[in-house]
Amino acid sequence: MSGESLILFFIIGVVLVGGAILFSTFFAPKSSNLAKLEPYECGIPAEGKSWIQFNVGYYLFAIIYLVFDVEIVFIYPWGTVMKEIGMTAFIEIVIFFVILGLGLAYAWKKKALKWV
Repeated sequence: MSGESLILFFIIGVVLVGGAILFSTFFAPKSSNLAKLEPYECGIPAEGKSWIQFNVGYYLFAIIYLVFDVEIVFIYPWGTVMKEIGMTAFIEIVIFFVILGLGLAYAWKKKALKWV
């Protein structure tokens, strides 16, 4: 891909995304009421302040979940072409699993998976 086509691709992407945002700004239905300004609490009225500090462990747990959830996005296409590519695909997925295993071992060592 040449430099000019890459720049053109980037410009078209920015124009399309910006156009979609502008279109929704002008033509989307708008309504405002007090219920929209309250924090979402599953239909239960909020108690206390909504700006409280959560334990960082919850965020680490969520990030680890996302990492292993996104892993499936890479494993499925690999599984569909494994027979065609052969040993190269096998070696690549082994390296991928080793990196994921190291990440899991690190999270385990840091006690990010302990739900307290």
